[in-house]
Amino acid sequence: MAQPLPQIPGVRLAAVPAQIKNWQRDDLLLIEIAAGASVSATFTQNAFCAAPVLIAKEHIRGGDIRALLINAGNANAATGDRGLEDAKACCRGVAAALGVNPEQVLPFSTGVIGEHLPVQKILDGIPVAAHTLHADGWDIASKAIMTTDTRPKTACRTLDIAGETISIVGIAKGAGMIQPNMATMLAYVATDAAIPQPMLDQLVKEAVAESFNRISVDGDTSTNDACVLIASGATGELIADGQGEAYGLLKAAIVEVHIELAQAIVRDGEGATKFVTVQVNNAASSAEALRVAFEIGESPLVKTAMYASDPNWGRLIMAIGNAGVDNLDTGRVSVFLDDVQIVEAGGRAQGYTEEQGQKVFQQPDFTITVDLKRGNVSEHIWTCDFSHEYVTINAEYRT
Repeated sequence: MAQPLPQIPGVRLAAVPAQIKNWQRDDLLLIEIAAGASVSATFTQNAFCAAPVLIAKEHIRGGDIRALLINAGNANAATGDRGLEDAKACCRGVAAALGVNPEQVLPFSTGVIGEHLPVQKILDGIPVAAHTLHADGWDIASKAIMTTDTRPKTACRTLDIAGETISIVGIAKGAGMIQPNMATMLAYVATDAAIPQPMLDQLVKEAVAESFNRISVDGDTSTNDACVLIASGATGELIADGQGEAYGLLKAAIVEVHIELAQAIVRDGEGATKFVTVQVNNAASSAEALRVAFEIGESPLVKTAMYASDPNWGRLIMAIGNAGVDNLDTGRVSVFLDDVQIVEAGGRAQGYTEEQGQKVFQQPDFTITVDLKRGNVSEHIWTCDFSHEYVTINAEYRT
């Protein structure tokens, strides 16, 4: 049985069933943050970003964030001026319940796009949540933000810095409409370490770059994506030196939590049966390596071959060729499935057999490695296969 997630002093949580959809489960999450904490976030790059994203971006610029409100079941996206007013009304509801200003509240929504938020249900649930806030609510919170997820996604780390035990806890949701540029996904990570705001702003960007911006389930970027990093400052001295050993240890642990959550999203991809790492080596630049990796990881033809356990290497070289690599010398490209070389000098590797490739593709976890032989830069992403179930889930999502 999994151990309960540790408490983060300065952060309290509560989840209640607001019945935003026709389900009997918690779907409204309230997170209270103590005064003096630092809060930073990254948001979706989708041009149709949802109303709560627009309001959250506006509020976080003012600093001194004291609460987060997250609802599942309705995205409040493509809802016009009414959507903005609905998000603001929810912030006012939280402000009244907690005795803070509406501008100190960040709203988040996930679910169906294009439908108006059932504001009254949310406003009715907020006081109930406010009266049940507690520090050990992370496990409950991880379930309340789920939509098409089949399981909650949590991660935690503890470390010792200067004799103080520092804790990091994270939760995330996401299974479909997942692609980088703040990959529908939401993530909330908190630590009791004291981190100044400018350093936290940089840290969340770096952590997301190493985690959520390296995953893809279906190549679609949601209207509602967000990742929030909270440093309550309740434990230990202020980590003011971004170059020191203490900061290095803390950053590594925070990045590990983000990566674990990101990988959990891919593993729970809608209908996914395979977890696949795409590794690109010896590229001329990081951008080039990632272009090749995502071209492979997001190709429907490659992903359906993964599902069928069919090592169709023609689809792999098709994807590499579609990545737009300038002056690619295809005669130097090699491709491996785990340690099995499938492509050599741009063609079928000598000695390769279909049985070898199929054995790798039948595994639940494997790695596709591409060697471009153009430089010395390596990058990787994580992706999954496309199954019949993915089509079923998304075809029946609203019915």
